[in-house]
Amino acid sequence: MPVIKLTLEYDGSAYSGWQRQPDRPTIQEALETAVERVTQTKVPVIGAGRTDAGVHALGQVASFRVERNLTPRDWVRALNAHLPDTIAVLAAELMPDTFHARYSATGKLYEYRILNRPERPAVERLYCWHVHKPLNDTEMNHAASLLIGKHDFSSFQTQPTDNEDPVCHLRHLAVTREGPRLKIEAYADRFLKQMVRSIAGTLVEVGLGKRPPEAIRSMLDAHDRSSAGKTAPPRGLFLVRVDYEGSLRPEETV
Repeated sequence: MPVIKLTLEYDGSAYSGWQRQPDRPTIQEALETAVERVTQTKVPVIGAGRTDAGVHALGQVASFRVERNLTPRDWVRALNAHLPDTIAVLAAELMPDTFHARYSATGKLYEYRILNRPERPAVERLYCWHVHKPLNDTEMNHAASLLIGKHDFSSFQTQPTDNEDPVCHLRHLAVTREGPRLKIEAYADRFLKQMVRSIAGTLVEVGLGKRPPEAIRSMLDAHDRSSAGKTAPPRGLFLVRVDYEGSLRPEETV
């Protein structure tokens, strides 16, 4: 049975995350409803990552299996005709039978956006974390460098979770500033539950002078969520890209 791979973008503000939930709007529910309207068949749609409520995506990947003879261009047009304005299919591809949006992924790139100025945002209020006190992005980058590598990230994982393996290879983590706007980029082979938001919250505490950058070492050693900083709000987080075998290496694209 053919496997269809979709690349999506969505504004997660009005959704209770990716995963289908009873009596709550989710990205998965909206997408499965659109697929059903196109195919007249109930089809489960698998996402590469289960983004939380309020989290956005610029390059989420989903896949599903269905016996329907449509070209990739037809899939894009048909699904977008049945999706709300807050969700869009950017591309569709016909994949080998072995492809799985989640388990075939080799890496993911996330971006966390911060607006660092005294005045509150109006236009960007749903797409960034407003931190009104000055942030020292040099210190934040120092702390970020200590997280890069293959580590047990239990201290940056929200509980409860069904994940039994807390080890991730964080290949890239950097803080960049353009005026009052800060961007935290994180690329890894996999991420734990709310790991990027936990890292972002911790780096902000470092930037505010509440923790020294070197405290990152003891946080990693503690394997305890309470040892790290608070979890950043979901509205600043974007899933930018999901990579698969044959994709460009992170250093070529980040």
